[in-house]
Amino acid sequence: MTMMMGGEMWTRLGSGVAGLMFIWAMFQQYFPHELWSPVERLGQKLIGLVFPYIQITFNEYPGDGFERSKAYTAIETYLTDNTSSRAKRLRADMVRDSQSLVLSMDDREEVTDEYKGIKLWWASNKSIPKTQSISFYPNEDEKRHYKLTFHRRHRDIITKTYLNHVMDEGKAIAVKKRQRKLYTNSGSETWTRRGRTMWSHVEFEHPATFETLALEPKKKKEIINDLIQFSKSKEYYRKIGKAWKRGYLLFGPPGTGKSTMIAAMANLLQYDIYDLELTSVKDNTELRKLLIDTSSKSIIMIEDIDCSLDLTGQRKKKEKKKDEDKEKDPIEKAKNEDETKSKVTLSGLLNFIDGLWSACGGERLIVFTTNYVEKLDPALIRRGRMDKHIELSYCCYEAFKVLVKNYLDLDSHHLFTTIRRLLEETDMTPADVAENLMPKSAEDDPQSRLEILIKALEKAKEEAKLKAEEEERTKKEEARLKAEEEEKQKAEKEEKEKAKCAEQVKEKKTSDEEVK
Repeated sequence: MTMMMGGEMWTRLGSGVAGLMFIWAMFQQYFPHELWSPVERLGQKLIGLVFPYIQITFNEYPGDGFERSKAYTAIETYLTDNTSSRAKRLRADMVRDSQSLVLSMDDREEVTDEYKGIKLWWASNKSIPKTQSISFYPNEDEKRHYKLTFHRRHRDIITKTYLNHVMDEGKAIAVKKRQRKLYTNSGSETWTRRGRTMWSHVEFEHPATFETLALEPKKKKEIINDLIQFSKSKEYYRKIGKAWKRGYLLFGPPGTGKSTMIAAMANLLQYDIYDLELTSVKDNTELRKLLIDTSSKSIIMIEDIDCSLDLTGQRKKKEKKKDEDKEKDPIEKAKNEDETKSKVTLSGLLNFIDGLWSACGGERLIVFTTNYVEKLDPALIRRGRMDKHIELSYCCYEAFKVLVKNYLDLDSHHLFTTIRRLLEETDMTPADVAENLMPKSAEDDPQSRLEILIKALEKAKEEAKLKAEEEERTKKEEARLKAEEEEKQKAEKEEKEKAKCAEQVKEKKTSDEEVK
């Protein structure tokens, strides 16, 4: 009996809710739009009488902007450090080199904060637009925001004092706990899986420094001074009307330390690194979005730029297909689409380096590396875009002394004289020198490693000599063949001239006989 009464009650309740929903839908559809706004304002006033609280929303991405809100980031840092102990639902993450987990507020969680005896409420929310599609990845359009709630009688102190306190505290905590990162760009097709984040990252832990860099002391000091001067020149760049950025072009043979140089630059200035892979960038618009999403105090590097894309300024035209069947073939069509997937142009890259969009943010270094500087378009590497050109060449004696100190902890040795002579007579990259110096077993001692390096240098010298001799022989052979070909062509030309003259004489003789 009781179960029947309970069921009947739920049935009536369901019918009542359905009726109210129907009435509300009809009201929304047929109620005059001209009266809707006054009714809404009246409703807000009535709510204000019973709910005397003010709410402020801080969106992660304000409006249609590409850049993450600095206010949102500061609030996130502040709440993680100050209020996570009072939250009931937390998000855990392990920071590298840390012995404990870092806890932060989870989505749709609320915590309380207190400032000068005033109680406030912070809520972390996430809104997801309604869609008919099903996906196993986070929605690219999901929007996160923080909502601050406080009593209206504290409006002035909250808006004028408390919020400034939160911003300052958040920034100070971020600087104190900052861990430098190494970023790489993901293809735009994966952005839907990462929300609006265009870069993925790992902690940057490269140990390279200028002290351990195999480079001439004079050049090393010049680069260090240039970098430090740049990092302190914010007001100077503003005074001269230039964006606070600087371009570096590192060029030289493979194995000369171009990537290590970038790591040393980042460690000297305490900058993050953004490793931009151009072949993963769909077009110029996507390249611009990636630039906007980088932070200040960073190095944006493009390695082996001569291999990244066709940046000669002239795109190769697609060859027209003569066979109409191939044109209709879906496999061939897909192949052609893949071949033309990246549409980043030279002009787009130039705008990326020093166009108007490059002024977004500040304190950035843009670094290109290449093995073949002569292949690059002159417009790409001119002064003003790549301000400083640094050639990293083969290992010299000064660079060797740095390497032998790093690998064998030696300042002097009687074999250094022999090594110095061999380095002046042959070309060997710092990477090859370092490989020969590195001990391979516990039995290896400095003497044996130096002897191994000497043998490697002598072998490289002999190979270079044989190569030069082979090139000389090839050059002489090519010259001989060319001379023979020219002689042959000359003889053929003389034979043709003789035959032509004989033919002309014969024709003249025949003509004279006909006249007689």
